[in-house]
Amino acid sequence: MATKPEVAAVQPTIKPVRTTKDTVVGFAIGGLAACGAVTFTNPWEVVKTRLQLQGELVRAGTLSEASRPYHNSFQALKLVFQKEGIRGCQRGLGVAYVYQVCLNGSRLGLYEPVYTSTVNALGLKSDHALVGAGVFAGATAGVIGAILGSPLYLIKTRRQSYSPVFRQIGFQHQMGSSVGALAEIWKKEGIRGLYRGADAAMARAGVGSAVQMPSYMFGKQLLIDRFHCADSIGTHFGASMFTGVLACLSMNPFDVISTRMYNQGVDPATGKGLLYKNPVDCLLKIVSTEGVGGLYKGFFAHFLRIGPHTMLMFIFMEQLKTVYAKHF
Repeated sequence: MATKPEVAAVQPTIKPVRTTKDTVVGFAIGGLAACGAVTFTNPWEVVKTRLQLQGELVRAGTLSEASRPYHNSFQALKLVFQKEGIRGCQRGLGVAYVYQVCLNGSRLGLYEPVYTSTVNALGLKSDHALVGAGVFAGATAGVIGAILGSPLYLIKTRRQSYSPVFRQIGFQHQMGSSVGALAEIWKKEGIRGLYRGADAAMARAGVGSAVQMPSYMFGKQLLIDRFHCADSIGTHFGASMFTGVLACLSMNPFDVISTRMYNQGVDPATGKGLLYKNPVDCLLKIVSTEGVGGLYKGFFAHFLRIGPHTMLMFIFMEQLKTVYAKHF
């Protein structure tokens, strides 16, 4: 009696290590895709940042109404729009574009080269080994992107936390242009000031990318191979929606710590942060004062930002890759 053929394991196609040109193209496509996504999701980033800073190091349940203007994500977005207009909702968008090119250009552009190099160099074949390679590649690409974009994320966070109306939310940094702000930080604090909070951002991007990149790539391959879905926008949408949930769950604590580290005030005499010494100190202070729930402040706004951002970014990326393959 004929035996039933085994179902092949779901494995992304292992391609040869890409050339320098392909890597540069991947970087450019990743950056453009992320810029397209952030245009639509930046208002939720503003809301998320302010919710994460609201009630900073105030014991849970003791925050007064005057110190708590934002009650939930949708009310916060409405309030920002009413009080600060569209400019307030899109605060920090300009520097966010440059940051997205640095971060997601690296994440999306370097993921496949690192992944294929790791798989080919180590001769990996099993499903578990391939997943491990994907996690490693995602984390590596994310950390590189975080290092490149850290000074820009610093400016973006401080700009988005600033409100001419609600000055009680976090430390309010007065700044002019983004270039001017970077120059001023360099002049007063040097390279240490420009990379303040970079360690927290590296953890945030490393964890987020380790989850986001392989879960999207394997999820898409699963839909195509096991469920016979076409390699279409619908498939990209489904895979990226699932990825957004996982990424948000894993990233939010690191995101809160990163926001707090970047936005804290600085002692002009010592150049040290006024609230936190390092990410571990920040973590301990949040948990001891605000409880574990403090690490998940702004979670829903974070999901409203990262969910659509992940979906749009991967959809734009796939379409740009299709256009490039067709015309170049």
